[in-house]
Amino acid sequence: MSDISALVVPPTLTAPPAAPTAAELAKRGQIKQTAQDFEASFLSVMMQQMFTGVSTDGPFGGGQGEAMFRSVLTDAMAKQMAKVGGVGIAPTVEREMLKLQGLK
Repeated sequence: MSDISALVVPPTLTAPPAAPTAAELAKRGQIKQTAQDFEASFLSVMMQQMFTGVSTDGPFGGGQGEAMFRSVLTDAMAKQMAKVGGVGIAPTVEREMLKLQGLK
């Protein structure tokens, strides 16, 4: 029989990963919020473009007031969409920002 000890790989001694510090957790929270804000901004611009061709004339149209506040409405809708998950831009942006900060 051959010597089996030659086949056994000795375990490597590595330290467990350090617990994140309060500063690192705060940085991660800021990055997450920034990524979500970026997605909301993107969605707002996209929806503003989508609504440019929509006509609201007629008896129930909002007139000048609706035209003035349409950007406020699209901003609010975009923020809510990003808050509940959006279209998947925020997680990708967050991941890349964490890489750039060395936080993976």
